[in-house]
Amino acid sequence: MFEGQPKGLWTLALANTGERFGYYTMLAVFALFLGENFGFAAGTASEIYTWFLTLVYFLPLFGGMAADKWGYSRMVVIGIFVMFLGYLLLSIPLGGGTVAVAAMGAALILVSLGTGMFKGNLQVMVGDLYNDARYADKRDSGFSLFYMLINVGALFAPTAAIKIMDWAQVSLGYSKADSYHFAFAVACVSVIASILIYYLGKSTFKQVLTVKKAKKAAEQPVEEMSPAETRERIVCLVLVFAVVIFFWMAFHQNGLTLTWFADEFTATKSSGVESMAFNVANLVACIFLVYGFFGIFQSVTSKAKTIYGVVIAAGLLILGYNYVNLDAEISLSAPIFQQFNACFVVMLTPVSIALFSWLARKGKEPKAPVKIGLGMLVAGAAYLLMTVSSIGLPATDHPNHVADVTPNLLISTYLILTFAELLLSPIGISLVTKVAPPKYKGMMMGGWFVATALGNKLVSIPGHMWGLDLTIVWGTLMCICLVAALFIFSIIKKLNKVC
Repeated sequence: MFEGQPKGLWTLALANTGERFGYYTMLAVFALFLGENFGFAAGTASEIYTWFLTLVYFLPLFGGMAADKWGYSRMVVIGIFVMFLGYLLLSIPLGGGTVAVAAMGAALILVSLGTGMFKGNLQVMVGDLYNDARYADKRDSGFSLFYMLINVGALFAPTAAIKIMDWAQVSLGYSKADSYHFAFAVACVSVIASILIYYLGKSTFKQVLTVKKAKKAAEQPVEEMSPAETRERIVCLVLVFAVVIFFWMAFHQNGLTLTWFADEFTATKSSGVESMAFNVANLVACIFLVYGFFGIFQSVTSKAKTIYGVVIAAGLLILGYNYVNLDAEISLSAPIFQQFNACFVVMLTPVSIALFSWLARKGKEPKAPVKIGLGMLVAGAAYLLMTVSSIGLPATDHPNHVADVTPNLLISTYLILTFAELLLSPIGISLVTKVAPPKYKGMMMGGWFVATALGNKLVSIPGHMWGLDLTIVWGTLMCICLVAALFIFSIIKKLNKVC
């Protein structure tokens, strides 16, 4: 699974891991911060949250266009520094007045602008690693591994946010509202780590570094493509983008309505084996077990098998120790549920790669558009579960705890949504780097993020519906996913033609 990949993949992925750790540490508590610090109602908080997400994923279009002209690596470096300034401003506690609102707005713009220059262009550089014929057949698996590694950052983010906020309140005496700024400060440190990884590992991806001078860039050969083929490829990608909009609308409820559901409807206490799921160390132990067993079955040398055996033993020891020392009961905080998606991405990536590698060997691996359509169906299944499970629960439009639904409902929902994500997101990014006309790689990767941005803006629709019967909220999301799946399957022949 890890063998045969270009060395630059690991450096670029880890640089993205640092950035994503900071981003998701901030995002894990941001919606709650808007209510706690400023007293914003759910509708207002939804608009701010979704406009921020929209900018984060819309600006890569312009970042990509700039990179097509001035260089991908240059935009990546500028972007990380701009992000740092945004997180730094957000980490300053200024209260809840007009000045604080203005500072928050400026910070969100800086983070969005920096992400627009960094995120998409880094992924174009990853795609360029696979232009080498030696790695061409590993593009999809490479992007799955890239996606898995950046989710390692997201895995630890909710726990980091909660722990540092608790420390700020208990040890330093800060109020709950002010403690959020400590979580935002973590993002400052993480982007510093990101740029250090990028610079220290430059030698591993030097073959895809863009030249600095326009004159030299003009001398680089660019693959020519007929206007008809260029147009066909762009049209097909735009059709995929249209479907992706609705996936992200459904998926990014994790930071909004699903977090509100955790806060208002999900049990605030957990005990027994169930409570072990809320200790990130236990999740890491489970990841050790998955990778250890896969490693043993795939290894050909006794030394490798021994190493993976040690990994399995370490996972079992962690789980055993934590089970023996299990607390009678633990308290649950709403943001902690966001760790499960990242955990499942890391845990299930080898399963996904193994499955599709097996299908490829049999000549039955579905093409990327089919995987994306299946991803939409699976996302619909997640909200079918939420719809059925919410029957009989009261409607709510105020931030009070009104029910104690088992935490296993949200854990299961995140598991299903992760299956959908693995079918759609890394595969979609890989598809863009493969299909995009060479002259428009940055712009088309930006187009992928524009689709994500539009989906993120639509995230606010269920937010505005908060207060209606929950079956209407989740049922609407389920139907949207199913309609999007039907659309992509209706044009699947056209899409498969260019893939």
